[in-house]
Amino acid sequence: MMNNISKRELELPESFIDKLMALKDKNIISLGPGEPDFAAPKPLFNGVSKLAKKANHYSPPGGRPELKEAIIKKLKRDNRIDANPENIVVTCGSQEAIVLTVLSTVDVAEQIIIPNPSFLGYSPTIELLDVTPVYLPLKEEENFSINTDELKKLIDPKTKAIVINTPANPTGTVLTRDVLEEIADIAIEHNLYILSDEAYERIIYDKKHISIASLNGMQNNVITFQTFSKTFAMCGFRLGYCVAPEKLAKAITKIHVYTTICAPTISQLLGIKALALNKKYTDAMVCEYKRRRELIVKRLNDMGLRTIKPDGAFYTFSNIKHLTDNSRKFAERLLKEAKVGVIPGTEFGRYGEGYIRCSFATECKLIEKALDRLEKFVKKF
Repeated sequence: MMNNISKRELELPESFIDKLMALKDKNIISLGPGEPDFAAPKPLFNGVSKLAKKANHYSPPGGRPELKEAIIKKLKRDNRIDANPENIVVTCGSQEAIVLTVLSTVDVAEQIIIPNPSFLGYSPTIELLDVTPVYLPLKEEENFSINTDELKKLIDPKTKAIVINTPANPTGTVLTRDVLEEIADIAIEHNLYILSDEAYERIIYDKKHISIASLNGMQNNVITFQTFSKTFAMCGFRLGYCVAPEKLAKAITKIHVYTTICAPTISQLLGIKALALNKKYTDAMVCEYKRRRELIVKRLNDMGLRTIKPDGAFYTFSNIKHLTDNSRKFAERLLKEAKVGVIPGTEFGRYGEGYIRCSFATECKLIEKALDRLEKFVKKF
């Protein structure tokens, strides 16, 4: 007799991104990746053999003290967040920090408000933990920003937290100070946590990134999530962290013992080195992303796929509603017929339908080739 698979697993959506990553057809050009196409900074690996000798032991569940000290300096300098070692938990990427935080703050059947469309990991993670996601629609005509009047309408006694993501995946939206202040006021009024995902904090172009935890009076309401994956092209090292009120950080650390125990020791040692690097590496990466952004946004708009220029991250989110009402079928046909991989908007939630996400974390010549194919495909409709 075959063993059963849990209902929670069966209810998880099949990810189109997983499908793209598994493909081995060398003729396919993928505009799907959610990771930098740059190598990690070379200085990280100077003396790595010496670091490796220290890396065969567990690190403390909350993170290595020397890494926490480096993070504290970074938060003060870059984010205007004052933190102590007791406020920081180092994790296996920021996604694990989000899971641990939800486990620590919200009980079964309570609610978290999530912008929609948004990062594809939020909703399944919350549902796996038997917490109820409540979706806040983001509208193209509002540049996919958070409408705080609509946010207020979603709050009820079961609401425990609000997720924000700035710069945002998949839209590239950067929340302004005014919007952040309004969200902060709502959180204070209703005694809610704000889960602030800032994975793309350094991948930003025409605006300034503001951490909501830096606003006056927000220290006890905000959990800030950051990662080494995007800024330092360290996705495979699985290193992130969260900054939380001390009591909550202690709870998150307690649960961490029963999940992955700690982030990889070698990654934490490299993280210390990464935070000591000159900013020129990331600045050069962002400069190249900006060049690619200009190319891809213009081409997409020229071929009739309305695309707002993103202010951060490395994605475009293009409107295809005039072509189809099924973005997944569009992406599947594009992959099969034109050998171009994009992510259907429905991957990012109900309100992502009618859009496709293209990543420009791909070298320019491949972006141009993919856009040529996409343009020919679009002309068939």
